[in-house]
Amino acid sequence: MNWKSTIKGFKAYMQLERAMSIHSIDAYSRDVAKLVEYLEITESQVAPQEVSFEQLEKFIWWLNELGLSAETQARILSGIKAFYKYMLLEDIIDDDPTQLLEGPRMQRKIPDVLSYDEIQSMLATIDLSHNHGIRNRAILETLYASGLRVSELTSLKLSGYFPEIGFLKIHGKNNKERIVPIGEEAIKHIGFYINGVRNHMRNIKKEGEDVLFLNRFGKGLSRIMIFMVVKEAAQAAGIQKNVSPHTFRHSFATHLIEGGADLKAVQDMLGHESIITTEIYTHLDTDYLRETIMNFHPMNRRG
Repeated sequence: MNWKSTIKGFKAYMQLERAMSIHSIDAYSRDVAKLVEYLEITESQVAPQEVSFEQLEKFIWWLNELGLSAETQARILSGIKAFYKYMLLEDIIDDDPTQLLEGPRMQRKIPDVLSYDEIQSMLATIDLSHNHGIRNRAILETLYASGLRVSELTSLKLSGYFPEIGFLKIHGKNNKERIVPIGEEAIKHIGFYINGVRNHMRNIKKEGEDVLFLNRFGKGLSRIMIFMVVKEAAQAAGIQKNVSPHTFRHSFATHLIEGGADLKAVQDMLGHESIITTEIYTHLDTDYLRETIMNFHPMNRRG
């Protein structure tokens, strides 16, 4: 059976046997339509009775990646479960693939977003007369300019830094590689750090030779150290929000989107682990991503 005829039968079942309202029938039909849309996006050409549990799991994850609330995800899942219950009753399928499908977990709290002025206030608190201040300013500029995860920042390599073309090569979750643009302001401060501090360090350990940001012992920085740098700058700026390195990542994305940047480009730069962006870095249009940063990031629109 194809999707069109199966959905038509599902609607008739809801109307005639379940006596559901038109509103409910339309809502359930839209839920199934979202599954069909997902399968088309992922080029999964399967009939309704051929959809696997694994595909349904990835569909639920896709809904989460789209930013839908837990309540909305649960409602859509309810519609999908009703659809497969119908197919089971009609002997279209022998086993219900949704039986073990779990609903969304409790919605994660969205982190606070820093305004552009708040970020500027934090940057202004850093004392550039000390080596660690020059490094810390470069760290915060990099977090805001490229939306990196804290683990990606601590593992950032010198060999993955390309200031001449304005890009970073990032190893993200599950060691997946992606290319991320970086703006001129961050490049400037990274340059101050490399030329004024890092190149003069004489105690760099072997494991730190290709690490961009180092501690005073010549080793890579820990995640905790990055958290401390961010927290101290927020406190010095008098910001009452719960600020962490991830706040910079969230602010990066929010400011780009509010400025008019394309959602897909921002998703690519963040390296979200969605099935529709798996290994997307192999297909990135780097000129387009750099144009997105230059046109929509606040740091590049001053004056």
